[in-house]
Amino acid sequence: MTLLLEQVLNGLQFGAMLFMLASGLTLIFGIMGVVNLTHGSFYMVGAYCAAFALAKTGSFVAAVIAALLGAGGYGLLVEFTVIRRLYHRDHLYQVLATFGLILFTNEAVSLLFGRRPPLVDTPAILSGAVTLVPGFQYPVMRLAFIGIGALVALGLWFLVNRTRVGMLVRAGASNRQMAEFMGVRVGAVFAFVFALGAALAALAGAMMAPISAVQIGMGEAILIPALVVIVIGGIGSIRGAFVAALLVGLVDTAGRAFLPPALRAVLPPALAAELGPALAGIAMYVLMAAVLALKPAGLFPARA
Repeated sequence: MTLLLEQVLNGLQFGAMLFMLASGLTLIFGIMGVVNLTHGSFYMVGAYCAAFALAKTGSFVAAVIAALLGAGGYGLLVEFTVIRRLYHRDHLYQVLATFGLILFTNEAVSLLFGRRPPLVDTPAILSGAVTLVPGFQYPVMRLAFIGIGALVALGLWFLVNRTRVGMLVRAGASNRQMAEFMGVRVGAVFAFVFALGAALAALAGAMMAPISAVQIGMGEAILIPALVVIVIGGIGSIRGAFVAALLVGLVDTAGRAFLPPALRAVLPPALAAELGPALAGIAMYVLMAAVLALKPAGLFPARA
């Protein structure tokens, strides 16, 4: 039971990280209609900015602020110089342009921060562990990740559905031309959405910096699970991204924790050692295939 509780919490923490990534990606893709492969690079930029600020100041709050400002500002620059010219282009142009931006961003981060991966220590306020049940302790850093993910989900839902900014975003997404005739500065609204998506990815990168390795190209590895999340949840749906991120996080974590031992119980050790990690790695894709077979538009497709 202790192992099960630990893996459930690990799955929720991984799901919270995926939601921070996927929520911005689903807003950009679902609302602006842009296939943005650069989104994973914002995650990397946020992690590097956080590591640099933490090393200089020793404050994790300053590190998070630096990640948000650095990646948000870079997102605005990318939107203004490249993405703005792709809104009315075919998705193939968007894929090629944003793939080129991945290569550019990797080299730019290497020049600014160096190729040596920075070491990020867990901040003192989030270090240690707390006792959740007798005999079981869980790291405070991972619990904070889960809590921040929940707060981000509530904040995004409120922003999109209950504020004037969200109304303008939805108006520009539904009928850009009519919104512009009504006086909405749709270009500025879309720039805000893009910067917000970049900042959310940076927040995930800053929170993951003390947990996993910060290195060049780390954004490409996490981009595929984020795309799986928005496909399962429904493109453009914040609620769908939240539910799908938790599902993917739990399925992926449970697969990696429980599949290899289960296979070792029924298969020869050598075969189980090869087959277990492979099956665990495709668990999220099996989940995606099952969901799409039942609901091709995703669990919670965004309303037009």
